[in-house]
This record gives sequence, C-alpha cells and structure tokens, in this order.
Amino acid sequence: RMNSTSDCLTQLKQRQPVLWVNQQLGDAPDHKLTIADIEDASERLQRFRCVLQHLFPELEERGGIIESELIPVPGLAKVYEEKYGIKIDKNHLWVKGDHALPVAGSIKARGGIYEVLQFSERLCLENGILSSTKDDYRKLVSEEARNLFAKYTISVGSTGNLGLSIGITSKALGFQAVVHMSVEAKGWKKELLRRHGAVVVEHQSDYSVAVAEGREKSAADAFGYFIDDENSTHLFLGYAVAAFRLQEQLKSKNIVVDSSHPLVVYLPCGVGGAPGGVTFGLKTVFGSNAHCFFAEPVEAPCMLLAYIHEKPVSVYTIGLAVKTEADGLAVGTASDLVLNYTKNLVSGSYTVQDEDLMRFVYHLKTTENLKIEPSAAAGFLGPAMIHTPEGKAYLDENPGKENYWSNAHHIVWTTGGLFVPEEEYKKFYEEGARLLQ
Repeated sequence: RMNSTSDCLTQLKQRQPVLWVNQQLGDAPDHKLTIADIEDASERLQRFRCVLQHLFPELEERGGIIESELIPVPGLAKVYEEKYGIKIDKNHLWVKGDHALPVAGSIKARGGIYEVLQFSERLCLENGILSSTKDDYRKLVSEEARNLFAKYTISVGSTGNLGLSIGITSKALGFQAVVHMSVEAKGWKKELLRRHGAVVVEHQSDYSVAVAEGREKSAADAFGYFIDDENSTHLFLGYAVAAFRLQEQLKSKNIVVDSSHPLVVYLPCGVGGAPGGVTFGLKTVFGSNAHCFFAEPVEAPCMLLAYIHEKPVSVYTIGLAVKTEADGLAVGTASDLVLNYTKNLVSGSYTVQDEDLMRFVYHLKTTENLKIEPSAAAGFLGPAMIHTPEGKAYLDENPGKENYWSNAHHIVWTTGGLFVPEEEYKKFYEEGARLLQ
C-alpha cells in the first residue's frame, strides 16, 4: 500500500514518522550532469593530495585523501530484531563512517572542502601561479599563493558542519573566512570555527535566512566568494565522488551489487546537498540496483515536502517549527537544485522523531562503540521504515531477481560526530539510555 499524498501530508503535520515512496523513480533526468562531471571532481581531489597532506598532518598517512571507512555493524542486527521485529543478515549491515571524516569531522568534508579547493585552483590558474592542471600543486601552499588568497573572503551560511569544513579549509589555505550561522547552530561549533580564525556571524533566524544574508553580503564584495549550500553544483559533485570510493570499498570486501544483490542506502538529509550528491553518484555507478532513502527529522522534512509538491515549500507552511536536536538537518526549505537533480533518483524519504535519534546514538555506542551526533543517527531507522506497509509495497514493486531483497546489503551513512565535545555527547547518550528504559 502506497501512501497517498494527503495521507503523507497529514502524518507530516502530526509529526509522525512517515515513509514517502517516489513514484517518479527511474524517469529520464532533465539535467545535464553525467559521470564525466564526477570523474572531473575525483581527478581534482587527486591533484590536491599533496596540498591537503601539507595543510593537515592527519592526512599524511592517508596520502592526502579524505575518506571514511565502510564499517561492519553486526551488533545492530540484534537491535533491529529485538526492538523492531526485523530480521537482517548481520553480515549485510554497514555504516559508511563519515561521522569520523578527518579535517572537518562530518560528511561536509566532501563537498565543502572540494569547493574551496576548486576555487583556489581557479584563482591560481587565472593568476599564473599554476600554468596548467598538470603543474606542481605544491605551488598552492607557496607564499605567492597565500598572498593571493588573503585578498579573498570565502563565506557560507550553515547550521554547523558545512561551516566547519569551509572555515577550516579556507583558513588553512590563507583565505579570509566568514561563516553565517543560523539560530540552530551549536555553540561548540561556533567556538571551534573561531579557534581556527574564521569570523562567525550569529543570526537569530533560521538556516534559510542565514544563507540569504550571507549570499547578499558576499555579492557586495568584489573579492567575495559565496559557497551556496542551496545552489552549488560544485558542492554536489564533491559529495558524488563518494560513490567511486564506496565502489572500491565494496569490491575490496567482495560485495557484489547487481540485479540479484541490491544496495540499500539510508542518508540523513538537511537542505539536500550531501545526500543528493551521494545519491547521484551511487545511481550513476550502480543504476537501479542502488536504492537510496533520505531521512529527515519530523520537525524539518523539507526535502520530503519538496518531492510531494515538486517544488521547495517551507515546512512552516504546514505548522512545523524546525525544533530538533539534529542541528545538521534543521532546515525549513529544501534546495531546488537538489530537488531537480534527485527527483528521479531517490527511492523515498522518511521522517524520524528526535527520540529515535537519541536511541540510536545509544545503540551505536553500546553495540559497535561508534560515537555519532544525533543528526547522524537519522539513517538508522531506515531498515524499520522499509518494513512498513509503504516500504513493503516499494519492495514488491521492485522485485529484482530471486532472493533480491534478502541478498541486500544495507548501508547507513553517518554524517557527523568526531568533533562533538564529550559533555555534549554524554547528554545525547544518557537521553538515549533513558528512553530505552
């Protein structure tokens, strides 16, 4: 049984967890991005390896590559069985650990850092510091390059993690950095940015307003470059590269993705850029055998609302207030760009109550010793949601070959956690424990 739009809207208004299944899945896309664009982004990140190694000592042993592990989480199988009555092969459960990505400590290390690098490369090519993309990229950490970068201000609007990735990288290269933080942003994220030398502008309004004001201020500065979380193809492609990296990790673990072995991926979603870019990459690499579901807080289902209405619509219009502990997902209006790029790619989207985020923060620590922030826990309800009547209808409509769904590997994408201060984390963990009593 598929949810009707009116049923879905009613549940959204009531802040009930709901799964929306995409009826436009697989339709021909109406945008021009291709695998060549992801390859271009991937090659750019390769060129910058020596730069990143120089700037960030933690990347030396990683060869200048910012990547996360694909982590087996067999202990979660028991949680799904005992708490949700679902049987999943414990060897088919994985976490893509972007909560521990180096440098920025979140999935935003993919898109945010990529766009800063892309801009610095462009400036160096335009100003003769690099003769071509075949040149020695160590020139980007020369005094000449730093003097050039110091003239420019890179700015961004953020609820936290994107601001961290852009502020930290911009300052490391020698740019000025301004981060417009919305009212949802956590205090410790602002402090961390200030310690790195970024200017933090605190807004008393929500994310969409912080982005709009940041965009406006940057446009008035001849040496301003605004990284636009709502409209950036560069950010989107930085995230998409993750699919190439995941493909290699799956191969190394002898995991096949084909018409008998699907991949089901659960992605926390705010404005849409990170999960949208990853989904674009996964669908480009694996086609119809990758099934991507977005996860949003019940208070801020902006992407789900955009899919239903086929245009971005503010969650305030249906009486929601964006009040959630999931600061990274606390967005009222989705990205139009991401909506257009993903409306034929995403399998569905579901909502999660904050209580479930806290429960999974606790489960993940106790079963697998992984430390994540509440936003990063949104994906873990996914396996339960695809066992709802709506979820089962989706599985029935996409049968694949024999034993298709029982052969599935499930990947929950975690998005942040590495930098969370211990006392903050303790509050989330204890709240999860209390809710499970």
